[in-house]
Amino acid sequence: MQKNSSDNPDNFKRELGLLDGMMLVVGSMIGSGIFIVSSDMVRQLGSAGWLIAMWVLTGVITVIAAVSYGELSAMFPKAGGQYVYIKEAYGKLIGFLYGWSFFAVIQTGTIAAVGVAFSKFAAYIFPTFSEKNTVFELGDFQLNAAQFVAIGTIILLSYINSLGVKNSKILQTVLTVVKIVSLAGLILFGFFAAKAAVWNANWANAWQSQSLDLASGTWTTISGTALLSGISAALVGSMFSSVAWEGVTFIAGEIKNPKRNVGLSLFLGTLTVSSIYVLTNIMYLAVVPLQEIATAPSDRVAVVASQYIFGSMGAWIIAVMIMVSTFACNNGLIMAGARVYYTMAQDGLFFKKAAQLNTARVPAWSIWAQCIWACVLCLTGKYGDLLDFVVIIVLIFYVLTILGIFILRKKMPNAERPYKAFLYPFFPGLYIVIGTALCLALLYTKTSTSGWGVLIMLLGIPVYYITKRKR
Repeated sequence: MQKNSSDNPDNFKRELGLLDGMMLVVGSMIGSGIFIVSSDMVRQLGSAGWLIAMWVLTGVITVIAAVSYGELSAMFPKAGGQYVYIKEAYGKLIGFLYGWSFFAVIQTGTIAAVGVAFSKFAAYIFPTFSEKNTVFELGDFQLNAAQFVAIGTIILLSYINSLGVKNSKILQTVLTVVKIVSLAGLILFGFFAAKAAVWNANWANAWQSQSLDLASGTWTTISGTALLSGISAALVGSMFSSVAWEGVTFIAGEIKNPKRNVGLSLFLGTLTVSSIYVLTNIMYLAVVPLQEIATAPSDRVAVVASQYIFGSMGAWIIAVMIMVSTFACNNGLIMAGARVYYTMAQDGLFFKKAAQLNTARVPAWSIWAQCIWACVLCLTGKYGDLLDFVVIIVLIFYVLTILGIFILRKKMPNAERPYKAFLYPFFPGLYIVIGTALCLALLYTKTSTSGWGVLIMLLGIPVYYITKRKR
C-alpha cells in the first residue's frame, strides 16, 4: 500500500486548517503599528479625511494583492510561497534576490522591531525592562533591558516553533483570538466614550492638507510635491502595518487542502485586518482631538485614546494589548519565515542544513538561523532604520509577484489553475499601477532610506553569482 506523501518524515505535516491559516494572516499583520503610526500620519497630512483615506487605500490594495495571490497559491501549493512564485516566473536570480532581502531585512528586521516593541510596552508594567536600564556593558557595547527582553522573546518563540507546527499553531490561534477580541473591545468602548465636540472638530476641515512641525508646533498648508511627500510618508506607516499577510503562503506545505485554504485565508485575513484598522482610526478620531493624535508622546496614540476611554488604567490596558499583539505577531513571523529558507536551500540557494527537517518535521535549522540574525539586529539598535526601507522592498516584490501572474499565464498556459485571480486582468493590473507609483514616490521623496533599501536588495546580485560559482 502506497503511503501518502505527508506521511513521509522528509515532508511537512499538513496540520493546519482554514482557521489556522486565517489566524496566521491576522496575527502576523497586527503588530504594534496600528497603535502607533497614525500619529505620524496625521503630522504628515493634517486632517481626518486624509488619515482615513490612507487607511482605506492601504486596505483596498492589500486585499487586491491578497486575492491575486490566490491564483499563485493554488498553482504552487507548497512551502516557500512567494519565493516559489517569483522563482517560477522570473528564474533563480530574482528568486534569490527576494530570499536575500527577506533574510537580510524584511523578516528578520521586522522580527527584531516587533520584539523591541514588546519590551518597550512591557516596561509600562515592569519598569526594570526599560531601555534605560543597562544590564551588560563591555567597552562601547551596551545591552539594555529592552534588548535583553526582545532577544529573550525571539529565542523563546523560536524554541516553541522548533518543537513542531502543532504547538505554534495553537499559540498563534489563541493569541490572535485574544488580540482580535481586545481590539474589538477597544473600538467598541471608544465609540461609547466618543464626544460629539471632538468628532465635529476633527472633521471640520476634513480635507485640508497640512503638515506639523513638532519643534514649533505650527501647521503648514501643503500641496503639489509637498503633498506627494506627505502621502508617501503617511503610507509608509499604514503599509508597514499591513505587510506580512503573505506569510501563510510560506507554510502552504503544512496546510490541509492548500489549493483552497491558502487563498481563502489570504482574503478573509486581509479583509478582517483592513476593516479593524479603519474602524480603529475612526475610533481615534471620535475620542482624541486631532492635535493630540499628532503630538501623542512617543507616537503612542492608542495610549492617549485608552486614557480618554478608561482613565488612568488606559496605559496599562494598551500595554497588555500590545504585548499580546506583538508576541502573536512574532510567533507568526518566525513560523512562516523559516519555510522560505528551507525551500531556498532545497534549490541550492541557501545553506544546505536549512533544507533539513527535524524529528518534529519542521525546519529547525532555518528557525534558529533566523533567530540568530534577528537577535543581532536587536543588538545593533539599527532595526528602526531597517524598517524605513522594509516597505519599499516589500512593495517591489509584491508588484513583481502579481506581475508574475501575467507572465505565468503565458509561460504555463496549460497549468492547472483551481482558482484564478479575481477580475483578472483589471484587479492585478490596478495593483501593479498603484504599487509601482508608490515605489517611485517613495524613491523620490524618501531617497535616503528607500534608496538604501533598494541598494541592500541589489547587493544580492554579486552574492548570487559568487555563491553560484562556488556551487
